[in-house]
Amino acid sequence: MSIEFWELGSYIVTVIGLPLAICVFLYEQRKERENEEEEVYQLLSDNYQDFLKVALENPDLRLFSTSGSPSLNEEQNERLLIIFSMLTSLFERAYLLLYEEDMAPKQARRWNSWEDYIVEWCNKPHFRSLLPKLLIGEDPSFASYIEKIAGQNMPALAAQRAD
Repeated sequence: MSIEFWELGSYIVTVIGLPLAICVFLYEQRKERENEEEEVYQLLSDNYQDFLKVALENPDLRLFSTSGSPSLNEEQNERLLIIFSMLTSLFERAYLLLYEEDMAPKQARRWNSWEDYIVEWCNKPHFRSLLPKLLIGEDPSFASYIEKIAGQNMPALAAQRAD
């Protein structure tokens, strides 16, 4: 094994091996980032499922009603506010972790499912009526976003009530 052999080997590593190693490294980084994003999405989804369990444990509040809650006593109003505060915090967390102005298709698909939840809850008058109180202290961009969604759904709600 002469010096020329080692020189040739070092050139091959430099020309082929190093770029290949960089490509493999970048590929692995991208896969790891995708896995982390999927894990965040899954944790948020699990938290929403936990919220739904809490909502189901409180049927007297009629949380899923599109016509609002009937007259509630003081204790029920307090539970309603606490449960909606939990939901708003969950929406804010999802917004901060998943929402971006320019999203890749996979990111947009994940975010769209959360946007559907937000629209669904903003269509409920008892949730929407508490939004000003619920959004105090929340992230300003999130507050603007959800207020915009709640405002967009007002005409649709008026049409539903007319039926």
